[in-house]
Amino acid sequence: MGTIPFEDLHFDTSMAAIHERIDSIDPIAYGKSRNFINGAVTYLSPYISRGAISTKQVLEAVLNRGYAPSRIEKFIQELAWRDYWQQLWKAKGDAINKDLKRPQPNVVNFGIPEAVMDAKTGIEALDRALSAFYQTGYLHNHVRIYLASVCCNVAKCHWAQPAQWMYYYLLDGDWASNALSWQWVAGSNSNKKYYANQGNINKFCYSQQQGTFLDVSYEELPTMEIPEELIHILPFELKTSLPNSTLHKIDPNLPTLIYNSYNLDPNWRLNEKANRILLLEPSHFKKYPVSDKTVKFILDLSKNIEGIRVFSGEFQELQYSYGIGKTVFKEHPTNEHYVGIKEERNWMFSVQGYFPSFFAFWKRCKKELKW
Repeated sequence: MGTIPFEDLHFDTSMAAIHERIDSIDPIAYGKSRNFINGAVTYLSPYISRGAISTKQVLEAVLNRGYAPSRIEKFIQELAWRDYWQQLWKAKGDAINKDLKRPQPNVVNFGIPEAVMDAKTGIEALDRALSAFYQTGYLHNHVRIYLASVCCNVAKCHWAQPAQWMYYYLLDGDWASNALSWQWVAGSNSNKKYYANQGNINKFCYSQQQGTFLDVSYEELPTMEIPEELIHILPFELKTSLPNSTLHKIDPNLPTLIYNSYNLDPNWRLNEKANRILLLEPSHFKKYPVSDKTVKFILDLSKNIEGIRVFSGEFQELQYSYGIGKTVFKEHPTNEHYVGIKEERNWMFSVQGYFPSFFAFWKRCKKELKW
């Protein structure tokens, strides 16, 4: 599956298609090739970030095929990174929306280079990926890091707005992974900035371009002036168009299960009689706006949940307008204002809480694997 051309990527929302992708994972090839543009990546991130499947479910599926953890450690680590970012968000809350460990160094601009938004940076591999991004809602992880470096460290923009721009179009938009990865690149959640030059991009994107503003040595990158191609910075405003509600009434004698854009698990309390409501809060999407394509993806994924109905409005409005009794929901940093029975998410490991680095977190997690 890692050889799908960007432009041909399509994310089928049926559970049969999702399980087919899980079954086709080659974790050994993934570990060897994931950084290359045509590497054996899984394309599961949109389903994981939306809670249709969990990292634990993916891990168990792979281990059940007989792979020893020692042979696929890189694959397991990359799954664990997602849980690590989520645990950090859970521990730090809205603090991840600002420079987490230190102020981002050398900020000159707020906004995003117009050339990045228009896919006209002059870096052919990045421009091709950006053009496909608007069509598909997907970016290879290495390309995400390249773009963050261009915006934050070459154009010297603060990470917050470019990170929100990327999140807006990502089908796999996970604010913790997105914001904290941008901060890692920008040096506000790490000890140093991340740079990539044209040679690095050529290697992992199989391009042969020369003469670009990134075609310099690593020693030159931190000290260079903002390239002419990136000088024009745009502020921007992102808005979300939510669908009309399909909820008209509920059965007050049944519990109400609250789903949202981060919890679309079709197996959650599967055999229980309940009101099942996909809650889309305007306040959430004002804070974390997403594109029309992403909204459609969320709605299409929700169709795997039998009997689910959509409510576009605030939790309090839902609670008081429909006389809801017992409310059940899954824990998430974005729904701490929900009232009712809070259930834990399906984590890969029992390790909880804040860790200052991924590898401190991973050191604890790997003890739970049978090596």
